[in-house]
Amino acid sequence: MALGWSILARNLRIGRTELDIVALEPAARPTLVLVEVRSGSGAGFGSPAESVDRRKVARLYGALQELRGRRHAAVAAEIPAIVSWRVDLLTLRRSGRASWKVESHVRGLMPP
Repeated sequence: MALGWSILARNLRIGRTELDIVALEPAARPTLVLVEVRSGSGAGFGSPAESVDRRKVARLYGALQELRGRRHAAVAAEIPAIVSWRVDLLTLRRSGRASWKVESHVRGLMPP
């Protein structure tokens, strides 16, 4: 990711939930960000964002709470003791044969 974010983990499993990207966003108060990545290759299948429903968002927040609570070994050393946290959604669209383009970055999906 751009903007100086530190990627702590990719495709990390917490229980039955896979966290696509776990990152630390730098700021005066660093933010632990779980980024759900969705992609689509054509308009005929709907928007990639439409595939993220309330249950998925609830599972992501639950996994993020578990990650923060037990300080998962893969990322524990990287997470500051006091940090804010949120879940973002990054959607991608196929742009040509072998490349992808960021369609949108939704910051702070609301928990159900």
